Amino acid sequence: MGMALATRTERAERAERSARKPSRARSVWDSSLSKKTVMAVRGLIMLAYLVVHMLGNLKIFFGSDEFNGYAHWLRTLGEPFLHHEWALWIVRVVLVAAVVAHATAAYQLSRRDIKARPSKYVHKKPRASYATRTMRWGGVILGLFIVWHILDLTTGTVHPNGFQPGHPYQNVIDTFSTWYGNVVYIVAVLAVGLHIRHGFWSAAQTLGAGSRTRDRALKTTANLLALLLTAGLFAVPVGVMTGLVS
Repeated sequence: MGMALATRTERAERAERSARKPSRARSVWDSSLSKKTVMAVRGLIMLAYLVVHMLGNLKIFFGSDEFNGYAHWLRTLGEPFLHHEWALWIVRVVLVAAVVAHATAAYQLSRRDIKARPSKYVHKKPRASYATRTMRWGGVILGLFIVWHILDLTTGTVHPNGFQPGHPYQNVIDTFSTWYGNVVYIVAVLAVGLHIRHGFWSAAQTLGAGSRTRDRALKTTANLLALLLTAGLFAVPVGVMTGLVS
């Protein structure tokens, strides 16, 4: 009986240890390297979307028919295999998942970095680097902008002058005909440029593409990507403000 009791006790202890032991998925996620990898991969997905989004936006310079036709094509993409707007919603879901995963990993890494710092009573609290502050506040600005952008040009909730479903050309002109629409967009685009400038190089390092011989090329690529995207995204509000798009 004593041996049976001991066996039951050992089983109970093993069960308790197993219950306390985190799952493999949780263990992988808790790794700082895993979080940085998630940020890098999701960041590159969003970068690819931004390039495509910018190129699509530039169609506005070819007139309302071209731009509205492009918007209609996005909604019929994949038909008849996919139902109307399904492809667009798949892209939206993937982007939302990428943004949430990227932001969650960034927040958790930031909290972990703060906890790892020496006590302020022993050492003076170090200031975050310029790149770190830019990425952190740029991410916050972009998160707020995404919400505003959706409410403005997707749902029309905050759109000025009456939102017109199915007429994206006119909706874009309405938005950039207001001073606050231009200010919000320009601030967000500047944040995008700075985010890409620092984020692309960081992603390359995390994914193992960086090296002493490649660092200069990677930084040059990051600067060019940031410059081209910033200029391309700036072009639309500037076009409306100068009358090139009307």
